[in-house]
Formats: sequence, C-alpha cells, structure tokens
Amino acid sequence: MSSIEIMRIDKYVDFPDWLDPDTLAFFLHEALKPFEDPVDEVRAGIDYAISTEVGMGGFILIAHEMNQPVGALVVLRTGMRGYVPPNLILYVAVDPDKRGKMIGHKLMMKAIEMCEGNIKLHVEYDNHAKKYYEAIGFKSKYADMRLKK
Repeated sequence: MSSIEIMRIDKYVDFPDWLDPDTLAFFLHEALKPFEDPVDEVRAGIDYAISTEVGMGGFILIAHEMNQPVGALVVLRTGMRGYVPPNLILYVAVDPDKRGKMIGHKLMMKAIEMCEGNIKLHVEYDNHAKKYYEAIGFKSKYADMRLKK
C-alpha cells in the first residue's frame, strides 16, 4: 500500500507534471460536493493563491497518492489584520473514496502550521465538517451574508 504525501504549491511552476490548475479545480469542484462552487470560481481561487501580484497570494497543499490528488487545501492571504484575518482557507476537500483516513486533518494541521497570523474559513451551517473545525479551535464569529447583484 502506498503512502499519502503532502506537497505545497506557491506558484505555477511548483505544479508537478501530473497535475495542473484546471485538473486541480475540477478535483476540488467534485470533492466539495454538495458544497461545491462552479469550476471557474474554484480556478479563480487557485489563481489568486498562486499569484505573484502585489496584494494577492497564498498557497495550496495537495495530498497525493501515486501521483493522484486525494485531498487539497487552498489558502488565500487577505492582506488584512484584525476584523478580517490575514489568512482565509478558501477550499479544503478530500476525495470521497479516501475520507475517514485523516487526510483532511493532516491538510488542516499543515496549513495552520504554515499560516502566519489568524485564519478564517467559511463553512455552511449544515456541513458536518463544522463540528470538526470547532473541535480544532475555530470559533463561529459572524454570519456570512451576501448580496448578489
């Protein structure tokens, strides 16, 4: 049985030859169901995380087994402090066939270790992962309300 490894991606050139941003976006879209975002929005988040433009950036963690993604986490740097934390975990997902093997936990712990400063994440109230996030120290502070125009 092969072991699962975690790699960090900070820029486009860090992607291994077996993975590209579009494939990662599709993986996240599928693995996040039923809480998925459209693939183009997931890709925009990936692009933001690995951008070298001023005011953008972050990093991506990929859990992989035999050059196949089995989990991924995307962190954005917000450039803020205080009310809005400097780090936003935008996406964290594990392949449904690989859940229950601590992959998501390992990704979260690695991300927490790598982030400088406080961290924010969004989770739907009915997402079972909410209890896990609370168990590792995240607190629900505000309701996230949006107006679509």
